[in-house]
Amino acid sequence: MFRRAHASLAPLALAALLLSACASVITPPPPIPPPSAAPAPSAPAPPPAPSTPRPGTLSFSDLPGWAQEDHLAALQAFRSGCGVSKDPSMAKACDRARAAPTQDEVAARAFFESNFRPEPVGDEGLLTAYFAPQYEARMSRNAEFAAPVRGLPGDLVVLDLGPFEPALIGKKITGHVEGATFVPYPDRAEIETVPTDKPLAWMRPEELFFLQIQGSGVLTLPDGRRVRAVFAGTNGRPFVGVANAMRDKGLLPDNNTSGDAIRTWLADHRGPEADAIMRLNPRYVFFKMAEDDGKEPVGSAGVSLPPGRAIAVDPSRHAYGDLYWLDASAPALSGAFPAYRRLAMALDTGGAIKGDVRADLYLGSGPAAGAEAGRVRHALRLYRLAPQP
Repeated sequence: MFRRAHASLAPLALAALLLSACASVITPPPPIPPPSAAPAPSAPAPPPAPSTPRPGTLSFSDLPGWAQEDHLAALQAFRSGCGVSKDPSMAKACDRARAAPTQDEVAARAFFESNFRPEPVGDEGLLTAYFAPQYEARMSRNAEFAAPVRGLPGDLVVLDLGPFEPALIGKKITGHVEGATFVPYPDRAEIETVPTDKPLAWMRPEELFFLQIQGSGVLTLPDGRRVRAVFAGTNGRPFVGVANAMRDKGLLPDNNTSGDAIRTWLADHRGPEADAIMRLNPRYVFFKMAEDDGKEPVGSAGVSLPPGRAIAVDPSRHAYGDLYWLDASAPALSGAFPAYRRLAMALDTGGAIKGDVRADLYLGSGPAAGAEAGRVRHALRLYRLAPQP
């Protein structure tokens, strides 16, 4: 069903579609006093007015939870990721942070307060969280491990629209060639109906579904070997969460649509029922295998993600390497931590992360991180820390 793409046809097909569619005033000098007049004593200059912040600006003391932050841990994470920023001012702040390593909490706090200025971003938004899962896998199929981990298909083409229309620079579409036409790539349901003759591994269907949501993870084989499943691409379809649909169908209660609750329901209803729910999300993620080095996964910015200090953002709204203060509270799910207030860096992105005040907090790897991440759905106030000259 999926034909191998001909690279020359895709641009031609899309190209055809796109082509159809003041004087100075001189003040006279003051009169010279007569010689007999004594010069009047000059009045003392008034003291300089105290500097006041511009109307609407914030100080660090205005950030909820700032005084309780672990600034030293935040500074260590900043040093590890700030090099990806393309902002010259941020690059200088990064150089200063790395030039004089700070081992003191007071000095770490002073570094942030002297090098940055907090700026509010938009209105209230949403904080969620993600993690690097660890799942069992098999190299051959059986009744339990029945879902193939698929590599990037040979007929999948990602087409950059910029060369066709300047207004579309940076925009890309994903599809494949059918005859002389470039069409969208199939959705999850259609992909899963086509057998693959070269699976990378076999997993439980609900765990593969969550691996695709997280974007990467570690697979453990029966002989003890560990391999890393690394994000290789998607079918280009939008991400659609299944939590709201499961709640609306009465499958889960309103306050318990956590990741653990969803995964448990899918496992308990493995087969057509679970498949129907998972296929509500048309987005499909493909992987490649790499050696597990025991390190944290690398985000879209190209550096390892520091647990609890990295966020995925919308790259059309935020720059990689930027520094943010998260003020997230009012959790919607039961069992969640009441608040997340901390410094974090923009180092990743995700299919569901869209908009100015939308962030996905990376919490680490393994079951504990997964249990916590699945309960994060908090109202978010976001502040960018703008570097000071």
